[in-house]
Amino acid sequence: MLKVQSGDWKNEKHVPVIHAPASVKKGEPFELKVSVGDEIGHPNTMEHHIAWFKVYFVPAEGKFPVEIGNFEFRAHGEGGVYDEPVAATMVKLDGSGSFHVFSYCNIHGPWEASADITVE
Repeated sequence: MLKVQSGDWKNEKHVPVIHAPASVKKGEPFELKVSVGDEIGHPNTMEHHIAWFKVYFVPAEGKFPVEIGNFEFRAHGEGGVYDEPVAATMVKLDGSGSFHVFSYCNIHGPWEASADITVE
């Protein structure tokens, strides 16, 4: 059985934070940014790190999610290189719906968050 955890990102360092406007104009591009650790930092070491984000959009009038992107974070101190769990992409929408984001901690498993967006 898959257990995906959730919570308030202000109190839980594993929950992905979705940075997107609450409303946008139809067909107008905007930045969708996802991060972890905005309020409480998450470790970024080989022993404990965020490995990836998966980002989906569920149209209000649709049945299935649309995959927006997969973002992997592979540098956790190897050779003195670290990549922080932050990802951004430009998105255009034709209708309202919700974003659903999953993050994966190599120790604490998958976490999720969602946010609604209205298209005018």
